Amino acid sequence: MHQYISTEDNTLTIESCNAVSLVKEYGSPLYVLSESTIRDKFREIQSEFLDKHPDTIAAYASKAFLTTAFAKLVNQEGFYMDVVSGGELYTALNADFPSEKIIFHGNNKSHAELEMAVKNKVGRIVVDNLYELSVLADLAKTFDTPMNVLFRITPGVNSSTHDYISTGKKDSKFGISLDDFVIFPAVEQAIAASHLNFLGFHFHVGSQIFDNTSHILATKVALDLIYEVKHRYDYVIDELNTGGGFGIKYTDSCTPQSIGYFTDAIVETIQSYCLKHNLKRPRICIEPGRFIIGEAGTTLYTVGAVKEIKDIRTYVAVDGGMTDNIRPALYQAKYNALLANRPGDPVDSEVTLCGKCCETGDILVEHLPLPSAKPGDIVAVFSTGAYNYSMASHYNKHLIPAVVLVNGSESNVIVRRETYEDLVRQDVVPKHLG
Repeated sequence: MHQYISTEDNTLTIESCNAVSLVKEYGSPLYVLSESTIRDKFREIQSEFLDKHPDTIAAYASKAFLTTAFAKLVNQEGFYMDVVSGGELYTALNADFPSEKIIFHGNNKSHAELEMAVKNKVGRIVVDNLYELSVLADLAKTFDTPMNVLFRITPGVNSSTHDYISTGKKDSKFGISLDDFVIFPAVEQAIAASHLNFLGFHFHVGSQIFDNTSHILATKVALDLIYEVKHRYDYVIDELNTGGGFGIKYTDSCTPQSIGYFTDAIVETIQSYCLKHNLKRPRICIEPGRFIIGEAGTTLYTVGAVKEIKDIRTYVAVDGGMTDNIRPALYQAKYNALLANRPGDPVDSEVTLCGKCCETGDILVEHLPLPSAKPGDIVAVFSTGAYNYSMASHYNKHLIPAVVLVNGSESNVIVRRETYEDLVRQDVVPKHLG
């Protein structure tokens, strides 16, 4: 279990909040976030990266989890934020997040999204393709608004992670190819554009990574490009964004590293290269998301049916599933879980924790050791802060759970529980259907 999760009187506590009491007050399924865990992660990044290395930026990758309240928390901690859609940008702006500290990503930004970014003077736009570059250049000129841009590049680096979250390979939907006939005309266009300030490059090598090798290799690729731009155009690159992807603990098989394990290696690689090649050391940016929010999350479920199939397995069904955590079905993600209402009881079975969706693949945890579960028990699944709420769906017209932020003994709703009325709020019935 994580630092702020413990047991008291044979009941799970998250910070100082009783998990069973949280379910009684707020219902289930329920996403619970530990504010202390979140702030500890921000402060680890502050001390091991921002304070340690000058001219650096850390941006929270909001795709992992974003609500209005959380955007305000990110701003309190003084971090930048990256967004990848108009919806994420709107949420950040709705929270009065400083637009100059927003970095706008995405592989297929629409004209409307780019216009929204320009009108709100977003601090940086990471351009993903040549079409986007042309649209952005025209919009910036039309609205007479200079925009800072970086190019997302595909460094051609493989990472030790699931294929679905390995994003640095040459064959990727993300980024601009490093083929000379692609990247250098794009650089020329960006330098020449009247209302674009070409800052530099960005890469992202993947997610849930425990070894810094792929970050180092990708950094070297980007540095070679920076050197070539200086050599060809006498143009100095001011910024290199090295992305995120730093792994966290989901199960005992995970071996997470401190943020410094990655960032020290990245900074050393950049500084050594720049010294050797007489280059100005660019500003260095990282974009952790899961690293900050992942381990802070616990999802609480209520057990319903328990189904034993003799000599095969026992299914323990809960009142949620793939609609609130798609990761196991999407890329075989693994989780730890226990009975929150009696975590100290002797384990006497191995079960498959499943959801209630009409899909055979709606499995949350396989081979889960548990005390004999019965209807009404409360199950806690750990490390669900990242890519659970943010990837939740209404499949089978299930409701998306509420989100509660706990700090010590205090708990506050930051996303209210949906109602069935919410499910049909946007529905429109044509007149001829009456």
